Amino acid sequence: MGIVQGLTEYLPVSSSGHLAIASHFFGVNGEDNLTFTIAVHVATVLSTLVILWKEIVWLLKGVFDMDAPLWNRERRYACAILVSMIPVGIVGLFFKDQVEAIFGSGLHVVGICLLITAALLVFSYYAKPRQKEEISWRDAFIIGLAQAVAVLPGVSRSGSTIATGLMLGNNKSKLAQFSFLMVIPPILGEALLDVLKALKGGTEAAVGDLSLSALAIGFVAAFICGCIACKWMINIVRRGKLIYFGVYCAVVGLLILFI
Repeated sequence: MGIVQGLTEYLPVSSSGHLAIASHFFGVNGEDNLTFTIAVHVATVLSTLVILWKEIVWLLKGVFDMDAPLWNRERRYACAILVSMIPVGIVGLFFKDQVEAIFGSGLHVVGICLLITAALLVFSYYAKPRQKEEISWRDAFIIGLAQAVAVLPGVSRSGSTIATGLMLGNNKSKLAQFSFLMVIPPILGEALLDVLKALKGGTEAAVGDLSLSALAIGFVAAFICGCIACKWMINIVRRGKLIYFGVYCAVVGLLILFI
């Protein structure tokens, strides 16, 4: 399951959807799976930090450069990331229980959401808007809305955010980078809340029947595969080959619904 998470977090096929499918066939308990899901998501965030460390260093240097103009390129970019976090923050604060209920509502929801992901990827492939060089705050907010919708299992976060950005006319190579960077704060925030929950209820209550060794194995597997998939996905977006993943999501979605 760590391998599944690491590969599918960056490929536009929905990591949450594939984890739900894997959990079903492996017979993993839903509550345990939620803790495991958070752990492997943190692992893939760390893989983002490893692969995009140059971009992150560039961003931090520009943000904290006291000699630079007030609204330099780096600060505008950082603000765009903050704006993109608003929708998913609202969902996390006010609709967390409803989202967790959806995760336990069966694989038919995953199948339908995979078909939605397929439609988004195919549509973005044929949409040819005029290319923009910079991601505006307006576009960042709309891309953030796509990320908020992608909390549903089966709706790909990377697929929906990149497809939305492409339909808005944003640069392909910059979109993949922005899509991967914008997810770092929300996932780390979710992980922090989970750690606080564990401290209040005790580690045993937080992880259920899962052993720490199982969490560690999943974490390492997700981190290694995440590094591979992150680098691969950036090249795929630059070449504009997302339609093949749309076909894949359509096939898997239909199979899940029929099976």
